[in-house]
Parts: sequence; structure tokens; C-alpha cells
Amino acid sequence: MSVIRRVPSILTGLVNNNNNRNICFKSSEPSIPSSTLSSSLTHGIHVFYCPDVVGIVAKLSECIASKGGNILSADVFVPQNKHVFYSRSDFVFDPVKWPRIQMEEDFLKLSQTFNAMRSVVRVPSLDPKYKIAVLASKQDHCLVDLLHGWQDGRFPVDISCVISNHYRASNTHVIRFLERHGIPYHYLDTTKENKRESEILELVQNTDFLVLARYMQILSGNFLRSYGNDVINIHHGLLPSFKGGSPSKQAFDAGVKLIGATSHFVTEELDSGPIIEQMVERVSHRDNLQSFVQKSENLEKQCLSKAIRSYCELRVLPYEEKKTVVF
Repeated sequence: MSVIRRVPSILTGLVNNNNNRNICFKSSEPSIPSSTLSSSLTHGIHVFYCPDVVGIVAKLSECIASKGGNILSADVFVPQNKHVFYSRSDFVFDPVKWPRIQMEEDFLKLSQTFNAMRSVVRVPSLDPKYKIAVLASKQDHCLVDLLHGWQDGRFPVDISCVISNHYRASNTHVIRFLERHGIPYHYLDTTKENKRESEILELVQNTDFLVLARYMQILSGNFLRSYGNDVINIHHGLLPSFKGGSPSKQAFDAGVKLIGATSHFVTEELDSGPIIEQMVERVSHRDNLQSFVQKSENLEKQCLSKAIRSYCELRVLPYEEKKTVVF
């Protein structure tokens, strides 16, 4: 994705005392009124990942400013001794002066100049919404929260379908909701011998990413390679603790005092993919299993919701083999 910004008269930067360059730039100019933004200017986002050399920020700013755009905020991260550069910029622009197709070409030139590994530009009001499919099992809490969040406009996505290995009757809340909004529900009964992965692949064709909303089946490496796009999962606990089934009961029986939820990308290694978001909450001896589970489920809903929003807002970039940069 790409972003453009007019160089402000003053830049303020926050720099770590170690050798990492972790900088947040904000324009000193007055913020643009929402009325002006909605009538003439459009919001864009650009993320950039390339080898670190001198002058990248200057060229990004020049690209945006030369087309009349203005950067509202820019985050830069250069890890110590890694010789790579990460950035995410929010900017506004006039689509009449800077057409979407031309913007793509301009950022492509920058990408080629700096041999970028990733350069993505997104204009939320002009670009299609992300198309996703949701996989779920018996537990409803994450699925219901995601559906209500989608209905409320919290996620810039279109849900193509919900797939589950659990049967839901027509009078259940989930099925009534899906029918009301025209979202197909596919029940695929799975066994240890047949995870129905070929059928799932057929159903999720042309989606941008998948969300596992407490889907209690392990996706094989063949499935992940065949699908080819990102898969986001939610897991109770701070990984790698309490893997597998009944994680809440595992944690409760272990007498933990701090519970959590982790949202991560799915890889072939169980619950070991790059982490997107984590949340925690304290528990105590006063909690019984019911209150413990309720707190855990609330964390899972919040953590998955935040991870999806971060992903859609281009705040998540791959970092090394198993890490992420989250702006």
C-alpha cells in the first residue's frame, strides 16, 4: 500500500536510545476539519518495507507532497543491525489531482527505486472492502462478536460465508442473523480422517483472508499452501502456554493469576504463528470456572476484533521469521 504526505514545516520525532529507529512523525500544521476532508480530500494508507538506506522518508514525503497530498502521521521502524526499513503513513489527497491509478504507479516507482519487499497503498473509501470467510466451531462468542462488529461497520470487510464443523439449527441466533443478511452458512461435518479441507478451499476461493473464530480444527500445511493468503486465529492465553483443547480449564487448573488472549497468523506449527495482538487480565482465587471462562471469552473477542482491524488498516507487517511489526 502507498501513502503520501506534504512535508510539514516542523517534524517532531521520538527516537529510542538504543540504535533502533522507532519514530513517529506528526505534522505541526492544524488538523484538517472533518467537513473539509469529507468534501474534497480522501484518506489513504501506505506501508513500506525495504532495505534500509538514506533518504527513504524524504522520497516518500516528496512523492506525496508533489501530488498535493499531506501526511497526517507516519511511523518508522528500523531494527538494530537488521538493515531493513518499515514505515506506515496516513495521508490525505485530492483524488481529482491524484487519481488512484496514478497513485499506484507512483508508489510502484518508489518500490522499484528502493527494491522494496512490500509496498502497499490502500484508499478505504475507493478500494473494495476485504472479502473474508469465517470458520467457527461450537463456541459462538467470537463469531457473534465479529458478526455484530461487521453489522456496526467496525470492520471494512464483506463476509462471503461462515463455515463450521458444528451444526446450528435454523432457530439459533447465528443462523437467523446470517439469513437476515444473506450470508451463507456451510456445515461440514469433520472427522480425524477427513477435515473436509478440499471443500473448504472451494468455499473460500477469491477471499482476501480467513478468520478462525474459535475453529477447533487444525488446518494442514497443504491447506495453507493451497489457500495462499493469510489466516488469522484467536487463542486463549499468552502463547505458547495452554495449547490444544480446553485451554481455559487448563489455565484454571494451573491456578494462573494472569489470563490472556493471543491473535496470530496460522502456520503449520500449531499455535506458533507470528503474533498480531495480545491482551491480559488478572484473575484470582475468587474466580470460579464460570467467571474465569467469561473473562477469557471477553478477552478473546476483544483481541480478535483488534487484530482484524489492525490487519485491515495495514498496521501489521512481517518481521523476521516469526515476528510482526504492528504500528
